[in-house]
Amino acid sequence: RFMPSHSNGNLSMAYFQDFVLEGFGGGLETQALLFAVFLALYMVTVLGNILMIIVITLDARLHSPMYFFLKNLSFVDLCYSSVIAPNALANFFSSSKVITFAGCATQFFFLCLLATTEGFLLGVMAYDRFMAICRPLRYPSTMCQSACTRLVLGAYCGGCFNSVVQTSFTFHLSFCSSNRINHFFCDVPPLLQIACGNTAINELLLFGICGFMIVGLAIVILISYGYIIATILRMRSGAGRRKIFSTCGSHMTVVTLFFGTLFVMYAQPGAIESMEQGKVVSVFYTLVIPMLNPLIYSLRNKDVKEAVQRLGQKHMTM
Repeated sequence: RFMPSHSNGNLSMAYFQDFVLEGFGGGLETQALLFAVFLALYMVTVLGNILMIIVITLDARLHSPMYFFLKNLSFVDLCYSSVIAPNALANFFSSSKVITFAGCATQFFFLCLLATTEGFLLGVMAYDRFMAICRPLRYPSTMCQSACTRLVLGAYCGGCFNSVVQTSFTFHLSFCSSNRINHFFCDVPPLLQIACGNTAINELLLFGICGFMIVGLAIVILISYGYIIATILRMRSGAGRRKIFSTCGSHMTVVTLFFGTLFVMYAQPGAIESMEQGKVVSVFYTLVIPMLNPLIYSLRNKDVKEAVQRLGQKHMTM
């Protein structure tokens, strides 16, 4: 990995092993404000997702496939934001903002792995709701513990496949125009901006694989919810309809936020040119959405709220 330097009209190669994450512009006050915002978002994300994992693990009434998937989603969100936030927080007051080549590749690998896994998990959760509402008699046998475990492992395998492909193709490029990444973490669009040579294959992979997965999963989720809505409308029980709408509404809110931001960032060609807008979108899907997910599921889900209350009462009586 190198960047060229010119000496007396001759091209020589100056090798480097580090990148510089430029992050956000602005003076010390702006950096301090951004630090406070990032820290608050990250702390709420960590506390909310850890609480969700603890509540689902300790409350036997939540030991069902839906909450098994939700617990895994909380774990992915927790890891997802932890890949980005600590390094970003440290860089706000750092003069160098350096990240090694290996560190950048590692951060990108886990970011891609966890983001893709989250997308597949949201698709699995839609399938789970489809089976529970539209095929209730087959639900216990179809969504048994072993089947749920295989679905979660499949989500991680899909994430790992995409991550290996994207990471290997991206970090086999030569970065010769600069080692300064116009972002607050290592991501494909800003890395392609500083790469030399033809990046058409990398752009094709980015838009092709990400576009296919985002659109494909969105179609699967929309079809699932089409059947779910049709089934709900045929129900005679108003209370049953409200409970299902509440649960499914939480999931659809999360799906819309997650896939909407990913589509803006990765599944359209204009994403590579608009880095400043990309930074804002990136904050949303790396920090805001992982923070909102436990809040959305807990505030809109009666079972989770009751489980939190039981856990709090049990803690108070100890």
